[in-house]
Amino acid sequence: MPELPEMQALAERLHEAVAGAAFERAQPLSFSSLRTVAPDPAALAGVTVESVGRRGKFLVWSFANRMRLLVHLSQGGRVDLEDPPRTTRPRNGVVRLVVAGRPGVLVKEFGTERKAGWWVLADGDEGPLARLGPDADSDAFAELVRNGTDTRRVHTILRDQHTVAGMGRGYTDDALHRSGLSPYASLASLDADHREKLLSAIHEVLQAGLEVERRRRGGLPTKVGDHWIVHRRAGAPCPTCGEVLQRVSYESYEVTYCPACQTGGKILADRRLSRLLK
Repeated sequence: MPELPEMQALAERLHEAVAGAAFERAQPLSFSSLRTVAPDPAALAGVTVESVGRRGKFLVWSFANRMRLLVHLSQGGRVDLEDPPRTTRPRNGVVRLVVAGRPGVLVKEFGTERKAGWWVLADGDEGPLARLGPDADSDAFAELVRNGTDTRRVHTILRDQHTVAGMGRGYTDDALHRSGLSPYASLASLDADHREKLLSAIHEVLQAGLEVERRRRGGLPTKVGDHWIVHRRAGAPCPTCGEVLQRVSYESYEVTYCPACQTGGKILADRRLSRLLK
């Protein structure tokens, strides 16, 4: 799933491609991908695109009439830039956004569960943005890490978009590895030193990811996250100590960690394997 660095760099590329031009139309390509009923997307026709930005994992298109259009890529959503814009209806298409004299923006879906979607918001309507926690690169999030008393696991907190927006499994695995914290560590149990290490690690992995993502051109390709350090690399040697990376498997995802660097040598129970052995 694209996370904060992927979405931030993509927003920057889209802003460069379409900002300042008049929006022509949104061409729906998938049933139910539009998550709002009003206002009608046709109300954006002829209105200037002022900017394309990001909030959490959402792309935020802002218009001169103060309306906004949001896009969320969920797990398998991707983006193509079409120059010139096409009129075909690709099998995996979600929506095509057409801006006068600029490349078309085609949102595609390759997932099978949670699907990419888009919203059209009136002036003052926050839509799904109202439910997001502070962005992972914000001062408000830093305050949460330094002084929060949440008893949930840090891994859970960082993936909960209602608590902190923008991170997912990939950068969470890497941040916990960099900070030397167990995937099972709770925020409330951390002392001040470990909280600062965690905060620094989060900033470092997000910044490193953003630097890589800014080298891309065009939209967002099918393969993302190929620069993660430990996420999805269970069985490979730890890049820090050489120990074999381990994983904890859940129904729809897995957590990757280094026993030597993060859990004092302890191998955490793999729930999927435990169920198979019953």
